[in-house]
Amino acid sequence: MSETLFTKIINRQIPADIVYEDEHCFAIRDINPQAPVHLLLIPKKPIDRLSNAQAEDQALLGHLMLAVGTITRELKIENAFRLAVNNGADAGQSVFHLHLHILAGRALTWPPG
Repeated sequence: MSETLFTKIINRQIPADIVYEDEHCFAIRDINPQAPVHLLLIPKKPIDRLSNAQAEDQALLGHLMLAVGTITRELKIENAFRLAVNNGADAGQSVFHLHLHILAGRALTWPPG
C-alpha cells in the first residue's frame, strides 16, 4: 500500500488534531466535518479498505469498535452517534487507508444520501 495522508499523520510527518490514541489506532477531527462532532478513527496498521481486511485483522477490527465506545463516552455522545465506513471511491472513500467516521452532535437522517 502506498503512503497516505493517514500514514504521514501516524509517522508525525504532518500535524493533526488527535483526540484519542492507543497502540493500535488514533482518532482525529475531520478537516471537512459533516456534523458538529466528526472524527476519523484510523488503525495504525495500513489496510486500504475494509473489504481487503484479512482474518488476521479480526482483533484489530474488534478493537476499533471498542475504541469507538471509549471515545464516544469520553465525549459524552455515547447515546447518539453514527459510525460509517466508506469502502471504495464510489462509496465516498477518498483516503485509501481504512478509517471509521464517528458523527454526532445533530440529528442524523436516514438514508444518509
